[in-house]
Amino acid sequence: MMAADEIVHGVPPSLSAKVVGSFAYLTVRDRLPTILTRVIDTIHRNKNKFFEEYGEEGIRAEKQAISLLSKMRNEMQTDKPVIDLTDGLQDREPWNQYLQRQQTLMEDQEPVSWFKSPWLYVECYMYRRIQEAIWLNPPINEYDVFNEGKTQSYFESQQAVMALCTYLEEFHKNMEDISKNQLFEHFNKLLKVSLWGNKCDLSISAGKENSQKTSPIDSLDSLQPFILVDDSNMVWSTLTSLERPGQLEKTKAGRVDIVLDNAGFELVTDLVLADFLVSSGLVREVHFHGKSLPWFVSDVTAQDFKWTIRQTMGANHRWMSKSGAQWQRYMKEGVWSYHDHPFWTLPHEFCDMAGDAPDLYATLQEADLLLFKGDLNYRKLTGDRDWDHAVSFDTALRGFGPAPLCSLRTLKANVQVGLQPGQGEKLTSQDPDWMTCGKYAVIQFHSPKSEQT
Repeated sequence: MMAADEIVHGVPPSLSAKVVGSFAYLTVRDRLPTILTRVIDTIHRNKNKFFEEYGEEGIRAEKQAISLLSKMRNEMQTDKPVIDLTDGLQDREPWNQYLQRQQTLMEDQEPVSWFKSPWLYVECYMYRRIQEAIWLNPPINEYDVFNEGKTQSYFESQQAVMALCTYLEEFHKNMEDISKNQLFEHFNKLLKVSLWGNKCDLSISAGKENSQKTSPIDSLDSLQPFILVDDSNMVWSTLTSLERPGQLEKTKAGRVDIVLDNAGFELVTDLVLADFLVSSGLVREVHFHGKSLPWFVSDVTAQDFKWTIRQTMGANHRWMSKSGAQWQRYMKEGVWSYHDHPFWTLPHEFCDMAGDAPDLYATLQEADLLLFKGDLNYRKLTGDRDWDHAVSFDTALRGFGPAPLCSLRTLKANVQVGLQPGQGEKLTSQDPDWMTCGKYAVIQFHSPKSEQT
């Protein structure tokens, strides 16, 4: 429900499952219970492993975790009130405070429930409750229920990973003779490979296999018509303005931060893009931001990040293993670094970051360019609200702008801003599911400096 201050400032309401038939409604009714059922099945399938590692204690923990998750599934399906978290994790308090905040926004003081609350909130809340169920049950409290799907996605995309690493090797080999225009061509291709890597999302397929089988470079031309907004030229301008004349150019070029989305193939596309940015001298360093706990089925954690680099290093393919070894060197030398922060797994819109996580906001302000990968980041950038499609991206950010930023996103949720007048309506008439099918994409850029005053 809209709070008074939202009505005054013309901010539309949050998307919610209370709108029967909406994508949010179908997600809470069908997709989230399916994901929970898969989580329960995964824990149950690993019962023998837990027994081998921990004996009877492992079996007891498995039963207890399943019992908590089954209880949550029932609460969700019967639209029960959302309850406080009870574990000892550091973000418990902010979560419970956020729940109180939601309660004060509810009209008629109805309790905050699964179908009546903002969709962004309850979807994040489900993943946080999965973590609670695991955390409350040592000795399996470090277990990542989504790990199998993430590793499978990586292995099933091997052909595509080989093709990308081969492309990267070719670039490195011919780097000295490349003109500025050719550099832009390479950048444009790898930015778009990273964009379309976002199609491989296990939460949208409710955990079913979703990998990249073919060479992503070969598909780019055929995918171009499906990019609804393409601000890649602005991203390029931002990057090239970081270059400094003179021989110290490479040491003075700037920093790019990539706010990651999915593990598996998408993460490889991000690593390849980051390698290109550094090895071409366009940037000095890359900071990666991932999740501090297993999240939205396939999101990257520190464990996934390290594992992917190790696997690529150990691959039985010359250019893959060479790329992996280079990535390991970047990490060792501090050219690349991985960071996580509890804010990324809170349900807050990013316009709240400066107030709720000032340390993270200050960190992002040090970047020269921020790349936000994927759908969940887009939903948080725009507040997951019922915006008109023609509202500008700048408006929907509601003041969030620690540095020039770009969203690379394939559409899998019904929020999209920054389109031309009439473009959304035309798409709806041609393809009613355009906002949720993952077929369309955007590269949307915002620079705090260029904001209209």
